[in-house]
Amino acid sequence: MRDMRVLVACEFSGIVRRAFAERGHDAWSCDLLPAEDRSNKHIVGDARNLLDAGWDLLIVAHPPCTRLCNSGVRWLSKPPAGRTRAEMWAELDEGAALFSAFWNAPIERIAVENPVMHRHAKERIANYAPPAQSVQPWQYGHGESKRTCLWLKNLPLLQPTDIVAGREARVHRMPPGPDRWRERSRFFPGIAEAMADQWGEHAMRTAA
Repeated sequence: MRDMRVLVACEFSGIVRRAFAERGHDAWSCDLLPAEDRSNKHIVGDARNLLDAGWDLLIVAHPPCTRLCNSGVRWLSKPPAGRTRAEMWAELDEGAALFSAFWNAPIERIAVENPVMHRHAKERIANYAPPAQSVQPWQYGHGESKRTCLWLKNLPLLQPTDIVAGREARVHRMPPGPDRWRERSRFFPGIAEAMADQWGEHAMRTAA
């Protein structure tokens, strides 16, 4: 099999894109923000407009999940100051539509990363299926805890590569600030490298 064409959606850091590119794949990232590393393999825009471009693998690194995740379900009934219930539910619909577009994309292999979802989000996602697994950074060389669920299509479960000590919830405990969202959405390089190694090898093997 030729090297894969990989689209990494909702990523501006380039961490997942670079992991696949370093292994010879034609990897591109796409986000509404420009690439931090100023790569020419990054597309600024809505990744949904690129789903029909003949990709072999779609990885959605960090889609907007504020309204989908179980930890924020309370805002649907009691919105934060200055917001309305109608706005919260509209944002939930938007988030579910985005997830649905990626999950049902015409691409053979798909991986979507997201926190645990509440039932209202699940009800709004077309062809919803439970996540295939959840992973932790400390399984891939980072001494931190941040449970991440992976929804997978035609991909094997991601296997731990470097279990280390340390269970610091660094991301969860970040103080409020203008850059908090940016750091919370940053992918862990150890997990990205495991994806590139294991899923790249799987694609080569199954296509042989």
